[in-house]
Amino acid sequence: MTDTFRAIRVSKGEAGPKADFVNLTEADLMEGDVTVAVDYSTVNYKDGLALTGKAPIIRSFPLIPGIDFSGKVEKSSHAGFKPGDRVVLNGYGVGEGHNGGYAQKARVKGDWLVKLPDAISNERAMAIGTAGYTSMLCVLALEKNGVTPDKGDVLVTGAAGGVGSVAIALLSKLGYRVIASTGRASEADYLKSLGASDIIDRNELSAPGKPIGKERWAGAVDAVGSHTLANVLAMTKYGGAVAACGLAQGMDLPASVAPFILRGVTLAGIDSVMAPMEKRVEAYKRLATDLDMKKLDAMSFRAKLDDVPKLAEEIIAGHVRGRAIVDVNA
Repeated sequence: MTDTFRAIRVSKGEAGPKADFVNLTEADLMEGDVTVAVDYSTVNYKDGLALTGKAPIIRSFPLIPGIDFSGKVEKSSHAGFKPGDRVVLNGYGVGEGHNGGYAQKARVKGDWLVKLPDAISNERAMAIGTAGYTSMLCVLALEKNGVTPDKGDVLVTGAAGGVGSVAIALLSKLGYRVIASTGRASEADYLKSLGASDIIDRNELSAPGKPIGKERWAGAVDAVGSHTLANVLAMTKYGGAVAACGLAQGMDLPASVAPFILRGVTLAGIDSVMAPMEKRVEAYKRLATDLDMKKLDAMSFRAKLDDVPKLAEEIIAGHVRGRAIVDVNA
């Protein structure tokens, strides 16, 4: 029996980040009061940026990337956790400045962990991942800003991606009529199977637009940013709200104040990395009841640790549909 475990570790190469498969021991892990035997991780857009070096996500080298993981507690000196507890971690700088989920073991602060509800298996926790947990935070923000199903349609941008796929499934189950915006016309049947009623081409939203436009939706979940978010705001109905959680098109927001002062539109920023624990617990409780697990399974696919570097390239290129469940022990 060996005490080593397998991981992906990124070091700083001359041409940018360099990812290698390595065998490590617990001595290679960082500080923390809970050690977790990792079962699954996933590949989010942010993981793609980290592994490809397209953005300076990793702040400390060498580092095990992976901003998510699920597994069972092995050792704990934290009062809230004991060996055998099933846990999930999303964010808190893990996979950025602290060793992350692309390994068979992780040591982290217990204050970063959420106990999984009985209704969510460790495997499905990573089908959800940061993308799905972020989607739930977006839906909660829309609800808190008064966007109810009777107010009108809800738009989801970047619809075939991880955030978009889960957002469509959640919103449709909650009774909203969902419009999905995608650049992949071939995904129309997939998006409709998740619960989208209408599909629009992302080109309708991605070019520079007017400060204010025809009212089309009561709310939106936007993972794209830039001109897309500006146009989404310009076409949001009076009193509506938009939850912004991503920057796939860009970090800029070439918009006008017109939607805010003429229509009372709310722009709700969604941060999943440092979200307070009460929000995380609420999100997972709601995911356990409001996410159709059959739809989650339909939007998910299995992968191994060996597949992660290739998936990172593909997610940045916009070629990954739905959610990757990475079995780190396969």
